[in-house]
Amino acid sequence: MKKLQVNSTYILFDSIDELDKDIQHLMNIAIEARKKAYAPYSKFSVGAAIILDNNQIVTGNNQENAAFPSGMCAERVAIYSAGAEFPNNTIKSIAISASSLKQKVSQPVAPCGACRQSIAEYEFRQKSPIEIYFMGELGNVIKVNSLKDLLPFGFDSSFL
Repeated sequence: MKKLQVNSTYILFDSIDELDKDIQHLMNIAIEARKKAYAPYSKFSVGAAIILDNNQIVTGNNQENAAFPSGMCAERVAIYSAGAEFPNNTIKSIAISASSLKQKVSQPVAPCGACRQSIAEYEFRQKSPIEIYFMGELGNVIKVNSLKDLLPFGFDSSFL
């Protein structure tokens, strides 16, 4: 028997102002997408913006439904849209921002498990990492260089 340890590395920015200008722009687009979310039940809105290798930006926001769990998270709306509209392009980065009508969200909100799995699928498919930046509505921003920093023991088609 061996005891092994898994480590994740991330960068913590104090605010969106510390980000590179291009990523600030991408995060601001995610914030605008968040404002268009349909979240009448949870009152928790999420926006995502993806930049592709051809510099196209694709957005998504969470879409809730009274017939739970028929809704869809912002990250999956964006990533599936990118895959549908630009199937031959590589996803470089995704920016995510979340807010709530119930309270101020001042801590970074990471993608849920289903979104992590979806991002992992695209990393595997394109054979390159996707930078992920995530924040609440204000405050710190976290950057990871790959989904593997959030989901180190991911599942992909190589197991099938």
